[in-house]
Amino acid sequence: MYARVSKSGNRSYLQIVEGYRDEAGRVKQRVVANLGRLDKLGQNDLSALIYGLQRAVGLPETLPQPPRFDPAKAFGDVWLLHQLWHEIGLADSIRHALRSSRRRFDAEALVRAMVFNRLADPTSKLGVVEWLRNETSMPGIDPEAVHHMQLMRVMDALEENKDEVEQAVANQLRPLLDQDLSVVFYDVTSIRIHGTAQLEGDLRAYGQSKDIHGIGRQFALGVIQTAEGLPIAHEVFEGNVAETRTLVPILQRLQKRFTFRRIVVVADRGLLSLDNISMLEELGREQGVDVDYILAVPARRYAAFADLLRELRPALEGADTPEDQDVTTEALWEGRRLVIAHNAARAAEQSATRQSIISELDAFGEALAKKLDAQDAGESGRGRRSSDRGAYQRFHKALLEKQMTRFIKPDLGSPNFAYTVDDEAIAQAARLDGKLMLVTSLSDMTPEEVVARYRSLADIERGFRVLKSEIEIAPVYHRLPDRIRAHALICFLALVLYRILRMRLKAAESPVSPSKLLKCLSRIQKHTVHVGANAYHGITRPDAEQLDLFKALKIELPKQSA
Repeated sequence: MYARVSKSGNRSYLQIVEGYRDEAGRVKQRVVANLGRLDKLGQNDLSALIYGLQRAVGLPETLPQPPRFDPAKAFGDVWLLHQLWHEIGLADSIRHALRSSRRRFDAEALVRAMVFNRLADPTSKLGVVEWLRNETSMPGIDPEAVHHMQLMRVMDALEENKDEVEQAVANQLRPLLDQDLSVVFYDVTSIRIHGTAQLEGDLRAYGQSKDIHGIGRQFALGVIQTAEGLPIAHEVFEGNVAETRTLVPILQRLQKRFTFRRIVVVADRGLLSLDNISMLEELGREQGVDVDYILAVPARRYAAFADLLRELRPALEGADTPEDQDVTTEALWEGRRLVIAHNAARAAEQSATRQSIISELDAFGEALAKKLDAQDAGESGRGRRSSDRGAYQRFHKALLEKQMTRFIKPDLGSPNFAYTVDDEAIAQAARLDGKLMLVTSLSDMTPEEVVARYRSLADIERGFRVLKSEIEIAPVYHRLPDRIRAHALICFLALVLYRILRMRLKAAESPVSPSKLLKCLSRIQKHTVHVGANAYHGITRPDAEQLDLFKALKIELPKQSA
């Protein structure tokens, strides 16, 4: 059936015509209705007819005014996180941990919103409300019903039920863990925080910040991850806590949540101390668990091993091994096994980098001295007049920034600007280049296996970089200790999801990172268009790349009804 314009003389008529076949199978047409002369049918008449026909078959009416489009909202990324959150059981476990008859809102949904926000578009808790209302479409959440104070109440509930929440998360992660031999990686980092007021039990303290390489107000965060990089425990400490005091408390809590026969702790250089080693060994005896460790010797303590390294140097540096491969050996230190590795390529790189910086600073010092000599000779130069004291200050600042005070020493006792380059200190540092020293209790691993196990820590440390980059845990603006701990827990949960995504992508041999994955899927958006009094909703059709990502992660495609 279709519309046809027929002419009779100089007049045109609008007709509705139906096509059919007669008994002989021939195609014919018949006029179903004559709608009248076109010159007598006005625009309003035709529009009313069109709207009526569209309404009769359930199609949207075409109105004189154009359709109105609401701002599109990201959907694909939060849909993926929503599906993963429920698949691994976090929704039910956190809802159970935070159950309360006093709240008239869904606490689990708001925890989910804050966790997803850290991964999709990190912002403040106040910004989460705006994010929900204006930028994303979270499945199962009415954004207009979410308020800032509800988020604060949920953070308080998280801290009040921290043990229950962490135990619930641990229960969901347990199937992903190796129950027989658990190698866990531990590291601690400082998190920048704002505020100057002092509170009772304040976690904010001034300490050596890893972010600004100076003294700053902060708190410390320790995280334990599995060999696959899955976070399984965390702890918040005061900002000025010594790293060596953070390991045992978190291991004690870990033992309460997981039943392991053996734990191998791999930790970075800041955790090495005889007290730490003794406490680890004592912890194992108390818990009836084999607690083993691989702890790196800090570079600042290498000088204490100078005599030992001098003895071992021929074996380490004289081996007929490709430069990019480690040469390993072992010795005893304080009655414990010390594994030493040397990498010639790394040594050459470190030596070259140091020499380049020293040459740069030496040239800077020479330039300062020449300017002073020229002034003393009565020569005029550009810029402000220099002084020996000013030259000392500028030169010393440059040495501090480059961390070269061991090798270049200003002569502060001289009335004139002067400095010396300590060639012996440079030579001693060169002898330590390319060296890695590990203290371990493991006797069933070769030196090469111990070094390889420690080297894998580099991948695990990416978890901290994710916390500070993609998840943006810092800077923190909360001041109450409980809110700070709750913020850390939210970021910890975000890190759990991030690493599970990474594990799945890696298993699917996908080159895409979780961050790029979420950015790609955020292009799947929810759309709303208003036509007259009606509103129509839809989602972006996934492209080939997005379809492949959902397939690789084994997550079903987004649905309009969510």
